[in-house]
Amino acid sequence: QGRTRARAVVVVDMSAPAMILRTASRMAARATMKTTTQRAPLRSAHQYRQISRTRVVSAAAYTNARTGDFPSLEFRVFFQDESGAKVSPWHDVPLKNADGSVNFICEIPKETKAKMEVATDEKLTPIKQDTKKGKLRDYPYNINWNYGMLPQTWEDPKHEHPTMKVSGDNDPVDVVEIGSAALAMGSVTPVKPVGVYAMIDDGELDWKVIAISTSDPKAKDINDVADVEKHFPGELEKIRVWFRDYKTPDGKPQNKFGLDDKCMDKAYTMGVIEETHEFYNALKSGKRANDEELSLE
Repeated sequence: QGRTRARAVVVVDMSAPAMILRTASRMAARATMKTTTQRAPLRSAHQYRQISRTRVVSAAAYTNARTGDFPSLEFRVFFQDESGAKVSPWHDVPLKNADGSVNFICEIPKETKAKMEVATDEKLTPIKQDTKKGKLRDYPYNINWNYGMLPQTWEDPKHEHPTMKVSGDNDPVDVVEIGSAALAMGSVTPVKPVGVYAMIDDGELDWKVIAISTSDPKAKDINDVADVEKHFPGELEKIRVWFRDYKTPDGKPQNKFGLDDKCMDKAYTMGVIEETHEFYNALKSGKRANDEELSLE
C-alpha cells in the first residue's frame, strides 16, 4: 500500500515527565555502561536468566512529529531524538536502562480504543492505526491500561515454544502498563516488568508483559507479580479477561492463554524479554533471514 505524504508536521511535547527527562539526559551523557554478569543456566525455555552482556544505556528524551490527520490512513507518529533527527522506536530506542528498568513505547493510551501500532514494515517504523480491508481498526471498547511495546524485541514466527507448541506472532513484545497516569501516544517511559501472560491469538504466541512506570506512586511497592495482586487486587484477572474477550463482539472466538492461564512471575518475564531481545538481535544482524520483509531501518 502506498503512503500519502502529509505536508504539515507538528512537534508535540516531550513524551516523558520533566524530572525523568532531566535525569535521563544527565545519565545519557555519561559513559555507556556494560553489564558483565554471566547468564544463569537455563532449566526451561523461558526460565529466568541474568541479563547477558549487552550495552545498557539510559533512556534519552524523545519527541514526536505527527503527519496527517488523526484518525486517517495517512496519520503517522514519528520519533525524534534530542538532536531532532528521526529515529525508529523499534530499532533506535534502547530496550534496557542502567537502573534495571526497560523502555516502554506507548502506542495506545489508557481509556482509548483506536488500535495503534508501530508499523514494523515501514521505514523508521512510525506509529500508525491498524487497518483491516482498507478501514481503520478500533477496539470494540476502551482499553483500560496503557498499551504498547518493548523496543528491540521480536517474537520470531519460526521459533516454536517447547511446551506450548506455538510460534511467535512476528511483532515486538507487547506491554500492558498498569500505572495511574494516561501516557501519551508515542511516549517513551521507563517501566518495571513484573509479570507476563502467554496469550495465544489465532494460533500464534503473543506475550503480554505486565509493567508499571517507574515514576508511578506505587512503583516502589511493585516488584513482582504477587505485588500486583496485593496493591491492584483483581487487576491481573481483568487484564486476562479483556484480552481474552475483545474479539468476541465481532463474532470471533475467545483468545486462549498458555501456561495454565497464569501470569508468570518477574523471573520468567525477564527470561521472555531476554529471549525475544536475542531473536531481535539475530534478525537485525542478518543472522536470521528477514523473510517477513520487516523494515530494519
